[in-house]
Amino acid sequence: MQPNEVLWFGVATIIAGTLWLALAINALAAFLALATSVSYLAAYTPLKTRTTLATAVGAIPGALPPLIGWAAARGNLSGGAWVLFAILFVWQFPHFMAIAWMYREDYGRAGILMLPVVDPSGDRTYRLILIMSALLIPVTVLPVVVGINGIPYFFGAFILGILMLQVACWANRARTNVRAKWLMHATVAHIPLLLIWMILDKMYR
Repeated sequence: MQPNEVLWFGVATIIAGTLWLALAINALAAFLALATSVSYLAAYTPLKTRTTLATAVGAIPGALPPLIGWAAARGNLSGGAWVLFAILFVWQFPHFMAIAWMYREDYGRAGILMLPVVDPSGDRTYRLILIMSALLIPVTVLPVVVGINGIPYFFGAFILGILMLQVACWANRARTNVRAKWLMHATVAHIPLLLIWMILDKMYR
């Protein structure tokens, strides 16, 4: 497909998807889905070659899908929805920084300003990884605070968070691509395990 064909195909699918959600589900879910597409394409994507802050901007559309699901199921955005958003938002930083560290040379050649591209020592990159990995621990126990989950979930989420923070600390001690890859795998395992535990705790409370 040619670039113009891709553009119009993408616009058509976004419009069609938004209309389908509005008619079949509700207007709030449709609006959030549209906001996800627009913020990703109009804000995050152009910023990739302009600033390292693009990752923070991109974490917003990256964390919006739970809000879409919540809005579709309940028709509102109560506290639980924003807790899920916060979990996904914070989680993306250690995940994407690990990937960016592994492929920093490729990103640099492509002109994409991921933090490791402008931070060859890794000091800023791994500081961000450690801060966000540590922050993920209290954020992932917030479902207990808002009443979504109970005490068993609290301990499971806490243990998962501590384990991921330990992997982040281990990766920081020797900033190799191999250790960054292990950190990436740890983040990939963390989210599904956390959500499965969240569901099981909700089912059997």
